[in-house]
Parts: sequence; C-alpha cells; structure tokens
Amino acid sequence: GLNRWIERQNKGRQFMSFFPGIDPQPGDAFACDAIDTLVVSSAKDIGGFSVRRALPTARRRMVGPFIFFDQMGPAVLTPDKMLDVLPHPHIGLATVTYLYDGRIRHRDSLGSDMVIAPGDVNLMTAGRGIVHSERTPEFMRDEPMAVSGLQTWIALPDRVEDMNPAFASIRSDALQEHREKALGLRVIMGSFGGLSSPVPTYSGTTYVDIRLGAGGSLDLPADIEERAIYTLSGVIEIGGDTFGPHQLIVFKPGEVIRISASEEAHCVLLGGDSIGSKRHIWWNFVSSSQEKIEQAKEEWRTGRFGIVPGDEDEFIPLPG
Repeated sequence: GLNRWIERQNKGRQFMSFFPGIDPQPGDAFACDAIDTLVVSSAKDIGGFSVRRALPTARRRMVGPFIFFDQMGPAVLTPDKMLDVLPHPHIGLATVTYLYDGRIRHRDSLGSDMVIAPGDVNLMTAGRGIVHSERTPEFMRDEPMAVSGLQTWIALPDRVEDMNPAFASIRSDALQEHREKALGLRVIMGSFGGLSSPVPTYSGTTYVDIRLGAGGSLDLPADIEERAIYTLSGVIEIGGDTFGPHQLIVFKPGEVIRISASEEAHCVLLGGDSIGSKRHIWWNFVSSSQEKIEQAKEEWRTGRFGIVPGDEDEFIPLPG
C-alpha cells in the first residue's frame, strides 16, 4: 500500500514531500532570452497515483521562497487504495496545499482537523516544529474519488523560521479572481494584477492559478524578483517557444514576460522575493542551519515532537 511505499522510499531518500516523487530533469535548450532554466518534472506512479516534482532540482533549488513543488494526480483513488500519509514532522517551512479535485483530511499536532476541498488553501506553518497527517476522509472511502492538486513548500525567512507553528485554512470563495473571455486568474498567495489573497505570507510571495483560452495572453510583471510558470495542461507560448504540460519555466529577472495560448491551457505562476540565505533540506526538514536539522532528526527519533490527536497510532519513522 501507499504507507509501505512511503516508508521504503524514506529509507533511501534524502528528502521527501507530502507525496514521494522523483527528481526532475533539465529540459531541452530554448530560444527565448528571458528564460533562465527549464525543468521537466518527472512522474512517479504510486499505485496509480501520479506525482510530478518540479522543485528542487540540481540546476534550480528555489524560486523565490518556493523550495518544493509537486503536482499530484490527476488520479482516481479506489476504496482499496485511498490516501494515507502517516504522521510526520516538519521544521522551517510552510506547506501549501491547493486541490483541483477530491478531498483530503488534514490533522496536526496543534489539534487542527480540516477537510480541504477543491479551491481551498491549506497553509500549515511548521516554524520550530509540527507533525501532521494527510488522509482520505472516512466519509469518502467507500467510492472511487478523483484527486488532483498542488503541494508546495515555502521556506521561512530567517526571522521567523523558529516561530510557533500555525495552521490556516482559507475557503475557495475568499480568494480573489478575475475572469474574461480568454483569461482566468485566481490569486492563491500574495498579490497580482490588482487582486490579493488573504492567505498569510512570510516574505514576498506570488502564487497565481492561470487559465488561458484560445487566443488568451497574460503579461508577467518585471517587479517580481524571481518568477516561474509551471504548465499543468495545454500548450503555452513564450517568446516564440512553446511549452507543453509538466514543465517549470524559470525566468530571468527584470523583463516583462508575455505568455499566450492558441488553445486552452492551464498553468500556475510562482515566485517572489529571494530568501537571501542558504537553506539546508533533509527529508521533511528545511533550515538555515544544519545543526537545527540534526536536532530535529534527534527529536523525531526520540519521540519529542508532538502527536496528532486522533492519529496517534501510526507514524513515518526517521529515514536511515
């Protein structure tokens, strides 16, 4: 099952996300001068559940504060293979979960217990340390369920990486949108095009869901320090180059970038201010200090992290 697969992967991997994925690959050469890096996300099939990882990669560790980016699904979960990510710890980051299909029940060591629905945003800020689990809700386990969405990690800047842990769930109808004939925008985090999100941020962060219709286009402003587009479906055009699904296109700073589509396409914009200092990453831990990661490893190994109320019987052991 998924739990055993995760445990096996943990033993052999230096780090993992909400779902285990495999490292992305660099893309082909490109002609557009505005593009810094192209990454083609690699898919890992977990019992019929596809996970594609776009960050981190050896060529690009972060884009703004984003240090992990996974596309989960689309997939159909069946009653014998529902989602069960066992309790596991985090430090130094905030996880952002955004669904297009399905439901996931989040529980954590603060006592949070929330079922996230499509269009909602779950922001779990680990700070100095938190434990959480992610499972298919009990009331949805009897029938097949389509699931797809995005899981990202935001690295916390130095001044708040040891803050008290926190959890926020923002409902879909609280997010600002713009719709016209060939363009739809939804601001998940930060501000864009006069729209703002109520989701808390800890440094300059931009995260926007973009849907282009046939003939649609959008200009990405030059004032976002670090920017990338991740393509979910369809084909987009940038500076004469075309990009299909599952590609992370990282742009050079300082230029307005126009993206366009001749047919329907779906992508997300992610980025923001550079964290400004190095980040170490090991398993589920992110920190400016290797010593803090070693401390977190020992605390998880010896049971000094918190427990998840209602989900105390299982956990993912420390790798190695």
